[in-house]
Amino acid sequence: MENLKEHLEMLWAPWRVEYFQRERTTHEDFLAEAAASSDDAAHLVVTRRKHAFLILNKYPYASGHVMIVPYHRTATMEDLSDEEILDLWRLSTHAQRLLREVMKAEGFNVGFNLGSAGGAGFQDHLHLHVVPRWTGDQNFMPMIAGTKIIPEGLYPLYERLVVADRHLKS
Repeated sequence: MENLKEHLEMLWAPWRVEYFQRERTTHEDFLAEAAASSDDAAHLVVTRRKHAFLILNKYPYASGHVMIVPYHRTATMEDLSDEEILDLWRLSTHAQRLLREVMKAEGFNVGFNLGSAGGAGFQDHLHLHVVPRWTGDQNFMPMIAGTKIIPEGLYPLYERLVVADRHLKS
């Protein structure tokens, strides 16, 4: 029998080109730019700690996909201090709490993609992914049409996460 779907169908999202064409202020990677910036909203930084920060992923696997990023730019975990590692894990816990409150997440995929062989799309500045999941969240689009749907816009979700972060800190 012939394979009817060898690859995902293409959906055009022309607004994404704005991200690639924007002027880079520091000529560094996007994570280093976010780390150095004081404009958290422009970079979708939800919250900051001493050694790491929580940022909304602009190209999510699922709605609510966030990343925890150390300020220290490195590709390997062994280059991180114990304090940096602790901040990464504490922010992972905080991110899960935020996503449970804001998005009613029922579970999570949490992990690093280290090196190109490990699936890292950007391997020079490691980051921890936290992807919220829900029971039965696989709908008919990936199953029938080979297409994923991200149901919520980045900026409305960012605002909700920032409000929840402030609430949890008080």
